[in-house]
Amino acid sequence: MTDTSLSPTGPVAWARMLWRDYRVWLASALILAVVALLDPAQARDSLGFTAQSLLNTAPFLILSIGVAAWATATGADNLIARAFTGAPVVMIGLAALAGGLSPFCSCGVIPLIAALLAMGVPLSAVMAFWLASPVMDPSMFVLTTGVLGLEFALAKTLAAVGLGVFGGAVVHVMSRAGGLSDPLREGIGNGGCGGAKLRAPKPVVWRFWQDPERRAKFGREALNVTLFLAKWLTLAFLLESLMLAFIPAETVTSVLGGSGLGPIALGTLVGVPAYLNGYAALPLVGGLIGQGMAPGAGLAFLVAGGVTSLPAAIAVWALVKPRVFALYIALSLSGAFAAGLLFHLWSMA
Repeated sequence: MTDTSLSPTGPVAWARMLWRDYRVWLASALILAVVALLDPAQARDSLGFTAQSLLNTAPFLILSIGVAAWATATGADNLIARAFTGAPVVMIGLAALAGGLSPFCSCGVIPLIAALLAMGVPLSAVMAFWLASPVMDPSMFVLTTGVLGLEFALAKTLAAVGLGVFGGAVVHVMSRAGGLSDPLREGIGNGGCGGAKLRAPKPVVWRFWQDPERRAKFGREALNVTLFLAKWLTLAFLLESLMLAFIPAETVTSVLGGSGLGPIALGTLVGVPAYLNGYAALPLVGGLIGQGMAPGAGLAFLVAGGVTSLPAAIAVWALVKPRVFALYIALSLSGAFAAGLLFHLWSMA
């Protein structure tokens, strides 16, 4: 009698394929099911929070997905990649500046990052853009000015650009030493979230919709990127909703209160698990500063939390290999602490 459970089409193989292709969705469903058993009201709240968060980020995601798919379909991806090449110092500086001023959220920029890395753009320039992007954008600058003042908003903008330059420089040095090759996970950038490697220029077909093959390529790229982002962001926002429910703001306040260098280090570390989101965190930091917390600690909290928040961190984890993810986190924390310390010294002067 033949054991079909171990055959290529048997139950074991089918289960492995199901886990490989749907493990992220299954994890989200399992978490939601457990929460529903223990606290049905929280399960409903988490489901609503996740749906609303996806809806809020949809405009940025649609724009970035469209740009990535358009670049692949037209062949303009190679031109975009070449715009990020050149003198490393110049490229890192421009990428950090673009990240600090761009309107993209940390999630919306993921398709562009994946495409750039898959095209062969140096990781140093991409990392500079990646680190700076979640910390500041035009709307965040306006809101920060209104809640914490112009000086704090300017400091946060400089911190975003400085973090990008710092991270890009570190990655550049490490890359020249022979490390950090092939940063993308297997399967990313190969029909998933990427494009062709940097190559000799070819004519760009701007009106790609007139070519059936290019229309199909646009559709495939847009669908693949959308499914990739949807599964990871659903898990990220679901976890964020539980974090907000079970880590009250009062706990963050009790940990970060006070002044001096200690709260700067604590603000950097606490910002990783306790960060709310870019907009909800501002009133919290404003209240803490009003209670006597050092402004530098508040800046460290906002910078570290923005870069390592659950949606941003999970998106990075899904995209790059573990060693690049670990470097991303290390650069975020060290850069956030340095930004907080410098702002503290500035405030004390």
